[in-house]
Amino acid sequence: MAGNIHNTAAPISSSLSKLQALNGLFAIYKKQGPTSADVLNTLKEVLLKEAGVKNSNPRKRKKQSLKMGHGGTLDSTASGVLVVGVGNGTKMLSTMLAGTKKYVAVGELGKATDNLDASGSVVLEKDFEHITSLDIEEKLKAFTGDIMQVPPLYSALKKDGQRLSVLLMKGHKVEAKPARPVTVHNLRLQEFKPPLFTLDIECGGGFYVRSLVDDLGKALSSCAHVKELIRTKQGQFTLEEHALHEEQWTLEHVLRSLQPCSEPKPPGANT
Repeated sequence: MAGNIHNTAAPISSSLSKLQALNGLFAIYKKQGPTSADVLNTLKEVLLKEAGVKNSNPRKRKKQSLKMGHGGTLDSTASGVLVVGVGNGTKMLSTMLAGTKKYVAVGELGKATDNLDASGSVVLEKDFEHITSLDIEEKLKAFTGDIMQVPPLYSALKKDGQRLSVLLMKGHKVEAKPARPVTVHNLRLQEFKPPLFTLDIECGGGFYVRSLVDDLGKALSSCAHVKELIRTKQGQFTLEEHALHEEQWTLEHVLRSLQPCSEPKPPGANT
């Protein structure tokens, strides 16, 4: 019996060792609904469970920990590419935050919400019948290139160590962050079926699609909010080619898609 127990435990130990030895970046698909942090925690739990780790005793979790983070928050209402760093790959996530991203955004004219997307409460309604596709295309020119943008109040940005969105939900008064420089590489109207319009966006780090749609609505003498948002590319990772869907959240698939990072050299090592 002891021999049988030993044989079944060995593969589990091996899987856990492989999991904890991972260093690099890979991409997963984040569905609409959960937060980016929730999705990352679910991914961790799935991988650790596959490796035979039971989470019944949280105090033992530290010994079995899996160093993992994501590079660039997607709102809970958004879906698409979420880049994950594992092991030393977590140190590379800052490049993902600063790198180029692509989005497809569906905006709705005539209604503004408190958090600038469809999950918020409607705070303003205005006419939009006067707006044409040519009007939108013309106004988009002002939002292309190096521009200044005010981030949304409901965001992952922090004040005194707490996210602005959390402070707002707690009832605290939050002042808007000052406008900051962002870069929009490409901005195109894909479709216009009033009141809905679809934008293709390629932008740099720190850019908020919700702010763009809100500002565009105002520029069109109306108002607007984001109805749907999909991130199709982040850095070198694309939705079609690289993002692992939930059924692919296995050690085998992660190993296959991992973009490895080099191990840091010890001090004094030759370069």
